[in-house]
Amino acid sequence: MKKLIAGSVLLISSSAVLAVAPGGPDCGWGNLLFDGQSGIGPHFAASTTNGTSGNNTFGMTSGTNGCSTGGTLTYGGSSMVSNMMDEFSEDVARGHGDALNAVATSMGVEKADRELFAKVAHDNFNSIFPHENVTALEVTASLNTLMKANSRLAKYAA
Repeated sequence: MKKLIAGSVLLISSSAVLAVAPGGPDCGWGNLLFDGQSGIGPHFAASTTNGTSGNNTFGMTSGTNGCSTGGTLTYGGSSMVSNMMDEFSEDVARGHGDALNAVATSMGVEKADRELFAKVAHDNFNSIFPHENVTALEVTASLNTLMKANSRLAKYAA
């Protein structure tokens, strides 16, 4: 059941991120077709339209379809942590679990390094969760700091 929940959160988070992706928020035919709509359905449909037809890639290289490569790419990965903060903190305390694995995956940690990620997080629980009201942004920042300090995990740090 936990795998199903973690997988669903990961899918929904990644789908929402793809709708406003490289090329800008107005990029691609999918955004044109679903202009003015909100919610997971239209975002997912716009992302799928853009991805399957390749029109946003064309738009970025040609400067058409509402696309631009002038902006800075961002990723709101901390929302993954905030959506499952309780389960994530429990998994970090244990040193393993589905939420811990889902966060590692969302941060781009390769499968071969996820055990190390879990150990580093577990060993530094008090640094990651210094108080009861810690925010997802603080948790993500702490994880990034710890990853930067580890030679194998540094390549995944933001």
